[in-house]
Amino acid sequence: MITLHQVTLVAGSFVLRDVSLEIPAGSHTVLMGRTGSGKTTLLEGICGLRPVQSGTIRIGSVDVTLLPPGQRGIGFVPQDGALFDFLTVRQQLSFALDLRAWSAERQKMRVQTLAAWLGLTSLLDRYPQGLSGGERQRVALGRALSFQPTVLCLDEPLSALDDDTRSEVCAILKEVRARTGITLLHITHNRFEADRLADRILFLRDGHIEHLTQHS
Repeated sequence: MITLHQVTLVAGSFVLRDVSLEIPAGSHTVLMGRTGSGKTTLLEGICGLRPVQSGTIRIGSVDVTLLPPGQRGIGFVPQDGALFDFLTVRQQLSFALDLRAWSAERQKMRVQTLAAWLGLTSLLDRYPQGLSGGERQRVALGRALSFQPTVLCLDEPLSALDDDTRSEVCAILKEVRARTGITLLHITHNRFEADRLADRILFLRDGHIEHLTQHS
């Protein structure tokens, strides 16, 4: 579960003030809103990439408001994937594991499992420059999932993909949730994408969560 209580975040001259929301554990929640409404700012605050001015953020029972990103148990996929150009796919998938001091054998097994699951086995020794858009997003997703986080945050991960590739990655996201029971918070402008994936749709307008759609 993700719980925000009267959270205020500042991005330059933009202020997102006193936002409260609750995202149930295991749900796929989509956050929508106009460009500039503060969706990415809110996601960055949850992930620890932007400091909270006031209020609290909890992941499960843990207050993570002041914790650094690596201690929040959150996997993050930014809009462009943000892959490291100088690392192979294998190295991308093991990056967070190395930071967490996993043993070499445990890293190897986890990378092999992720690669098989996400269709990346044949690409493990490739660099990002040689990957398609869909392949890059699958690598970014694998990197975010590598350390088995409890929460996955996605910032418009499908926006730059063609329709066929978008459908492919949507299917993978459905499988991710089914396999892991992870809590997903997903920003998108695409209502079809939201309807296909989400069981809850939130709308952010003028700094407030205005509308909620609950899917059965």
